[in-house]
Amino acid sequence: MHNLGLGEQRGHVLLIAGDAAVRRRGVQVAPSANVAALGVVPVSGLLNSGVPCDTTYLDGARDPNTVLMRLRTAAATSGPLLVYLSGRLTADRRGNRLHLALAGTTAGSVRYTALPWEWLGTELAGRPAGLTTVLLDLVADKAAWPLLQQYGSLPASPSAEVYGVVCPPGWQGAGLVVSSYTRAWIDQLRASPTRPTNLQLHALAVGAATLPPGSLVLPGARELAMASSSGSVPGQAVPLPGEERGRAQAPQPAQQTAPAVLPDDPRPHIHSLATAGRHAEAALLAQAWEQYVHQTHGPSSREALDWVEIRADLARMAGDFRLATQLWSGAVRTRLGSQAPDAADVHAAAAGALYCWTQLKDAGAALETGPDLIRLLRTLPALDPRHLQLAQHRLEFLHREPSRR
Repeated sequence: MHNLGLGEQRGHVLLIAGDAAVRRRGVQVAPSANVAALGVVPVSGLLNSGVPCDTTYLDGARDPNTVLMRLRTAAATSGPLLVYLSGRLTADRRGNRLHLALAGTTAGSVRYTALPWEWLGTELAGRPAGLTTVLLDLVADKAAWPLLQQYGSLPASPSAEVYGVVCPPGWQGAGLVVSSYTRAWIDQLRASPTRPTNLQLHALAVGAATLPPGSLVLPGARELAMASSSGSVPGQAVPLPGEERGRAQAPQPAQQTAPAVLPDDPRPHIHSLATAGRHAEAALLAQAWEQYVHQTHGPSSREALDWVEIRADLARMAGDFRLATQLWSGAVRTRLGSQAPDAADVHAAAAGALYCWTQLKDAGAALETGPDLIRLLRTLPALDPRHLQLAQHRLEFLHREPSRR
């Protein structure tokens, strides 16, 4: 790859439509419709860059080597690259290798007519970090889904940011229309006065999309939390199991202040996701907004603190009382850095931490987090003394009941 100057850089958008995913004659994902919809979005929005750009459409390809050559050409570009893949993810049952099914791929011809997934990683491996985005909107068939469950991820390349969804087999899709995840990306790109980051677009799209339970979300809530804490950009996939999609987090929107840069207040939508039981999606969206606020207002800002408390209430709604206790306690400590110990907001956060701690059914977790909570409550002299007494009595009781641990 040539080291060209910024003025000589070119970008590339490669849109690949694989084979449609069909179940009982119903279309689960229509790759051609997805590629056509993305094709009318300005490339500057897709790439988040104003450099000159080449666009390549691949729809109806039957030869994996044809796709490989297009991929190789795109990977050699000097500037930013977006690779979008939509269609059916399948597997070579003989070799247990994942493939993107192309037009005409059957269960018996996967090795000859489908694109091996590792080819994608191989071609992108030599690109510098920060210039490559892989966007996926896929459905796994019955041959591929067990492998995804086994691997727990769908990596593309360590140097690429990977975003997308892989829906499981056995669900009814939307037919010959643009799928909801891809549509949500397009809608957000058109609606936002300033282009959100890819991570924000992904979180917003997951929150708005109609995804079947058990879908693989790349990256998922756990990886997003790790990325938020480390400041890194996720590039590998993390599964979002069906049981996790029944857990999560939801804010109380009336008490918070959303960032003013994006057009819509996301809190009512996050709250509706959580109250509908889509807890992991609510958590994912809240994590993305918290990261956005950290970037725009700073991690110690009032706006960032608001999102900590939103996530705490989301954790309470999801039944994750340990996380809720930790988040509320962190909010108390942050508020004490700029507010008096007798401030109403400080006491409200302390009450939230105490309530969530009392709901912890795991005695070991309660014993582990209890002492820190009690020390924190003791720094609030104006707090109702019954709150501190309640915490002390419960901790003493847990110490006397070793059989509960």
